[in-house]
Amino acid sequence: MADGALRYGTSQARWVLFVTILGSGMAFLDGTIVNVALPRIGADLDAGLAGLQWTVNAYTLTLAALILLAGALGDRFGRRRVFVVGVVWFALTSAACGLAPDINSLVAARALQGVGAALLTPGSLAILQASFAREDRARAIGAWSGLGGIAGAIGPLLGGWLVETASWRWAFLINVPLAVAVVLAARHVPESRDAGRTGGLDLPGAVLAALALAGTTYGLTLWPEDGASAAVLAALGLGLAALVGFVLRERAAQDPMLPLGLFASREFTASNLVTFAVYAALGGVFLLLVLELQVVTGLGPVAAGSALLPVTLVMLLLSARMGALSARTGPRLPMAAGPGLAAVGTVLLAGVGEDASYARDVLPGVLLFGLGLAVTVAPLTATVLGSVEDRFAGTASGVNNAVARAAGLLAVAALPLAVGLSGDDYSDPAALAPPYRTAMLVCAGLLAAGGAIAAVTVPGRPRVQAPAQATPMHCPAVSGPVHPGQADGSGAPR
Repeated sequence: MADGALRYGTSQARWVLFVTILGSGMAFLDGTIVNVALPRIGADLDAGLAGLQWTVNAYTLTLAALILLAGALGDRFGRRRVFVVGVVWFALTSAACGLAPDINSLVAARALQGVGAALLTPGSLAILQASFAREDRARAIGAWSGLGGIAGAIGPLLGGWLVETASWRWAFLINVPLAVAVVLAARHVPESRDAGRTGGLDLPGAVLAALALAGTTYGLTLWPEDGASAAVLAALGLGLAALVGFVLRERAAQDPMLPLGLFASREFTASNLVTFAVYAALGGVFLLLVLELQVVTGLGPVAAGSALLPVTLVMLLLSARMGALSARTGPRLPMAAGPGLAAVGTVLLAGVGEDASYARDVLPGVLLFGLGLAVTVAPLTATVLGSVEDRFAGTASGVNNAVARAAGLLAVAALPLAVGLSGDDYSDPAALAPPYRTAMLVCAGLLAAGGAIAAVTVPGRPRVQAPAQATPMHCPAVSGPVHPGQADGSGAPR
């Protein structure tokens, strides 16, 4: 089948959606399922707040640093091939995480797990962009965004159940059977690549990107306990120097990992600015809300995870519709309104405390938060990919994912410093509650900023005329027609 010839609703289209959604969904799921397990990981492995931060950030660090290179690898050597390699790598390192004997081993395994996530995440979107006919891409991306975001939302519930009934180790081991299903189904996915990409790989750029993120993250994570020590300042200085070096390298490289010319597109630049603001907020919300519900409110892991189920339902109902709507009306309105709604929900969640009632204090905020995500993610993702030539699909997806992951990485590192959270504070209700409220308000401000950026910079016109009739999607992963919507970004969070 020729590139771009796959039609939405056909048998092969359903298989392609199944593989890309389940494969990337593992990464989304892992990003949220681990947050629920953090208190048990800390108690079992005798880890402080810094150890828990690195349990999250070691994964995000390698993911963010290598995702640009991974997108280029897919464009050159085959997007399906690189995607499958990533799925296998992710499964093996997930097993290593589940078997880790101490916090240092877990952090190391998480860093390796992020490499696998970097290989599979941009490949999933690039496969959709290259495989589907142009008029069907917005709906396919909407389905990917919605069900991927749902995987992230289900993560806290599934994680809570696994932690409460078995062990935190199953939060990682659950990825192994999912990966097997993806690899077996991948034979139905057409291969695609950028025939014009023949240059070398930008390994110096990848190293500089990793150093920039690692230095900055290490310095911000260490600061709450060590203050502005020589080690902290050296790490931050290394991060800044590596960032400058990365930009200079990308300007001079013959085959850059990040073609800076992509940012000549106003839509591409604006969408990535919105992505950074929104996903920085998501990183903070998903880390701290589940901790607050367990440590301060006193909910068990299952109940804390269940609190986020309305996000799943809202995204299931609305995300694909928003992808189709933005294809007709343009992305500005949903990309401006969505983060604003999520910001209001986050402000409401800031009121969650010791005597919180689910119906009064948690549910309204969660519903608004989920509604904001459903409105935002599909138009945001479609705008990023639609703003560049098709041959740069993998690279553009890698850039946007790198921006999202770097935003979450920096938020998890910087928020505890900004609100005065350190040491074993995460396990003390009295010490956690005040910083949690402040952090939620900071996250709400970031979301509002993302909406404001979109309102000012994102074009209002539709890029592609929507198809006259919408065909319901049937995905092998679920029964019957569904109308899902990333996060992810993230997404959500990617």
